[in-house]
Amino acid sequence: MIVKQTKIQGLLIIEPKVFGDNRGYFFESWNHKDALNNNLQFLPIQHNESSSSYGVIRGLHYQLNPYAQSKLVRVVYGNVLDVAVDLRKDSSTFGQYVAVELSGENKLQFLIPRGFAHGFAVLSEKVVFSYLCDEYYSPESERGIIYNDKTLNIDWKIPQDKIIVSEKDTKNPLFSNAEMNFKI
Repeated sequence: MIVKQTKIQGLLIIEPKVFGDNRGYFFESWNHKDALNNNLQFLPIQHNESSSSYGVIRGLHYQLNPYAQSKLVRVVYGNVLDVAVDLRKDSSTFGQYVAVELSGENKLQFLIPRGFAHGFAVLSEKVVFSYLCDEYYSPESERGIIYNDKTLNIDWKIPQDKIIVSEKDTKNPLFSNAEMNFKI
């Protein structure tokens, strides 16, 4: 695996070694030994998968401490714009985000540590999205930020009239009103 640092400390792009031939391809989407060799302290305990259609925006989601989750996300089929927002109040990059295009073709993975909100926009007709988490889902600690927050000003790459958001996500607060309890 090749590990690349983004502009925000801790947000990493992981490029797996892909072996392909006329039959197709093979790659290890996660190998704990390789992760440790790359100084990645991530031990997944839950695997989630979703399917969505073009225009769907999921997020921005996170869980408060002590149930915060690190996530390793990737696309199995299709492509998304994946976004992570720094919610660590003592961070020099607090309120900033990184957006990366993940696809079934590029097989890139995005490692999002605890203390970040996460969301994605579906850019293809259909997507199958997969993510590993290092903490279990905790409904009581689940929080969100509205996807179209003016302070964050995220360009989701979807025309406004094509955006599809769950009713639950439309009720998320603004960034300035969101509950956060993260530190570096």
